[in-house]
Amino acid sequence: MQTVAWPSLRRGLVAILRGITPDEAEAMADVLIEEGFEVLEVPLNSPDPCTSIARMVARYGDHALIGGGTMLSVADVDRVAAAGGRLMISPNIRPDVIRHAAGLGMVTMPGVLTPTEAFAALEAGASGLKFFPANLLGPQGIAALMAVLPRDTVVGAVGGVGATNMAEYIRAGVTTFGLGASVYRPGDGADVVRQKARALVTAYDQAMAAA
Repeated sequence: MQTVAWPSLRRGLVAILRGITPDEAEAMADVLIEEGFEVLEVPLNSPDPCTSIARMVARYGDHALIGGGTMLSVADVDRVAAAGGRLMISPNIRPDVIRHAAGLGMVTMPGVLTPTEAFAALEAGASGLKFFPANLLGPQGIAALMAVLPRDTVVGAVGGVGATNMAEYIRAGVTTFGLGASVYRPGDGADVVRQKARALVTAYDQAMAAA
């Protein structure tokens, strides 16, 4: 089993840019990187996602982790890797997809909801676990699952998490968050995304300082 370690980040914030277009990619990446995000995810059900990934990688690939989300197959992994992406995020567990991505040197975070899924993902070589949708488990549910996972497991919460409730998850032990509509919706301009990103970074920093 090969595992690529989740990188050491200043903040565990992942911007999920579902619906972004290639024409927006560089401007949105500029704003997010400037505001303190270090991980950018383009779900593959966005318009021409690999072109967006390639443009972001060309601009920020040396100092940000950029890749694809909603990656469901080995073919998806190959497409994102060919665009320069180094991140594989999925809503589910496919051990062959996780292993293939890890073999290409990609950081992997598959979606899980149960202890069985969490351990299966780790056994396949996942870099971290994405508890999705996190609001079904809530902070207490995720904390209970974290109690049985290896201590060094990177745990992400995705779904129903934003600036208003991030602190609750941080108090439960979660330090990594996938943020979708709370940071970007199709049609959002750069100024709107900047405001959202700044609020999320502020909420994260304050919650981490108080934890």
